[in-house]
Amino acid sequence: MLAKLKSRNGMMYALTGVLIVASIIVLTLILMNKDAIAEVNGEVINQNELNKILNETYGEEMLEALISEKLIEQAAAKKHIKVSKSEIDKEYQTVVDSYGGEESFKETIEASGVTVAQVKADIKSYLLAEKLLKPSIKISEEEMKQYFEDNKASFTTPQQVKASHILVEDESKANEIKEKLANGEDFTKLAKEYSTDTSTKDKGGDLGFFYEGDMVAEFEEVAFTLSVNEISSPVKTDYGYHIIKVFEKKEAIEAKYEDHKKDIKAALLDEKLSTEYTSWLEDARLDANIKKY
Repeated sequence: MLAKLKSRNGMMYALTGVLIVASIIVLTLILMNKDAIAEVNGEVINQNELNKILNETYGEEMLEALISEKLIEQAAAKKHIKVSKSEIDKEYQTVVDSYGGEESFKETIEASGVTVAQVKADIKSYLLAEKLLKPSIKISEEEMKQYFEDNKASFTTPQQVKASHILVEDESKANEIKEKLANGEDFTKLAKEYSTDTSTKDKGGDLGFFYEGDMVAEFEEVAFTLSVNEISSPVKTDYGYHIIKVFEKKEAIEAKYEDHKKDIKAALLDEKLSTEYTSWLEDARLDANIKKY
């Protein structure tokens, strides 16, 4: 039961309070055979007290979410629309990757009291809604061109720099290393010997390619002004003193509409799906015979 339809151009699934509530209610149902669920100094807290609080706090929200899910399932069934396990698994992996991997994702959902099974149920509901609504959505060439013009900056590839650095704690040590480099000593070797940046020292200080905005301001201000193979004077940041060497530069690439049509269409589809879903759900509720007890 997603709070909104997931966008494939950057947005992650929203793990909403509804899912958290689901796990709480499942736990409550498991405990329903036990009238007394706790004691405080000999005074009993019973199941009815807990049920009452859960119902008053989360009941309406949970019920509305379940009704929406049921409406989607019924509409999909009428049109013989199904979602396969492989489709769910593929979408699940996309979500996992957006969190930086399985370990990070599971830590996030476990901290919220949500299970993988609940996330996959959420994904299934989303995919059913997408298949249900997608055929009715039309996207014109004019809309795509307008979207490109309005969002041109986001499609432009900014300048990149590939650099390495040697990080030390004090300026005198930085100047000593700078002098060694001026005398022809190898940058990679000195980085391995002196750098305090444990994440890069074993790679000779290699930082790979990075864009403006990826590094702290003092560092990248120098890095983007250096020529290829040029070595900087010591650069002070909050981390210490850096000696930077630039190995390669890639100039900014201006966006061209033809190169991004697929991404533009996907972005517009996401926008329209979200709007269409809200409208469709309102109509479906009006047409349905819904009884709440």
